[in-house]
Amino acid sequence: MSNSRPLALVTGASSGIGADLARELARDGHDLVLAARRVAAMQTLADELKGLGASATVIAADLSKPGAAAALVGELASRKLVIDVLVNNSGLGDHAEFVAEDMTRISEMLQVNMVALTELTRLLAPGMVQRRRGRILLVASTAAFQPGPHMAVYCASKSYVLSLGEAIGHELRGSGVDVTVLCPGATLTEFSKVASTEGMALHRSPIASRMSSAEVARQGYAALKRGRRVIVTGAMNSVAALLVRFLPRATVISMAATALSKA
Repeated sequence: MSNSRPLALVTGASSGIGADLARELARDGHDLVLAARRVAAMQTLADELKGLGASATVIAADLSKPGAAAALVGELASRKLVIDVLVNNSGLGDHAEFVAEDMTRISEMLQVNMVALTELTRLLAPGMVQRRRGRILLVASTAAFQPGPHMAVYCASKSYVLSLGEAIGHELRGSGVDVTVLCPGATLTEFSKVASTEGMALHRSPIASRMSSAEVARQGYAALKRGRRVIVTGAMNSVAALLVRFLPRATVISMAATALSKA
């Protein structure tokens, strides 16, 4: 790693938004640490990033396992890798009725979406504050703005990410460390297949077309550089996130249930 280039850690970097955020960081002069479960995909990305002038370290990490975040930070320390930018992108989703949802899947979602994200942020942020420079990007979702029947745990976990990021950002004002929460809507990634969300009404709506992961990453990274606290990608998503603040709660939940339904 070059000492003159800032170093960014991107979790969930094997595909989708994470991989495209790594590309944005590389283009803007960062070296990368890529962390995810699929090593081969990250190695391919690392080779690509070399063409953008960036060095990339690949570290296998399964953040659905308790203790994985601390182990990742320990690995960084053992390699003397000092993180200037933390991108907490790893996330898991699931489409199921809560009372029938697999308990293992619930535990994995909570571990990845909330626990590992919180632990990585807590372990790496103090060093940034001490150095008086750093950026933290927490990837949430437009699911954070309302309860989500049929995806209750996922939506609740993303509400946690949004709340946490806004609170930490407020606490770190004037510290030299910026915190941004990225809230994409439906995005063209592997998420739909993995989370079994294919066929939802939301994806069939002509006014809620899915954005590319590259465009989500571009908007998210631009917001991070500007120090914005929250960024909702896409005009219609921004309108929807604002609208739910003024509608009756029962109406909001009913609308969400319809959008997330496969019927």
